[in-house]
Amino acid sequence: MVYNIKTDIKQELTKVVADNDTADAFGSGLAKVFSTPALVALMENTAYKSVENLLPKGFSTVGIEINVKHKKASLLGQKITCQSIITKVDGEKIFFNISAFDEKGEVGTASHIRYIINIEDFMNNLK
Repeated sequence: MVYNIKTDIKQELTKVVADNDTADAFGSGLAKVFSTPALVALMENTAYKSVENLLPKGFSTVGIEINVKHKKASLLGQKITCQSIITKVDGEKIFFNISAFDEKGEVGTASHIRYIINIEDFMNNLK
């Protein structure tokens, strides 16, 4: 199948760090700062949102690889802005570079790969 996904497609999402985003809440530490699991989720969601409207009905993407560097802590209430860009498309694989920033600078970076799936087939194969 041919998809209308090209390199250089960009997406930006913003969120405010809430209690449920903290390392303490995720169980990945005791600090009340933006957790690495929450950063990864925001990064994956940003990449996902960049292509969701470009896929045929019944298709989606799943993350299959992510390499994250969480560079600094962000406090409760800080705004995190995440930006993704598609760097390569190889069949069903979509490659992204992702950056996240708060008001004080770069929070993290990632390279990420998502795979295009037919949702029904994907779920049936898991049964």
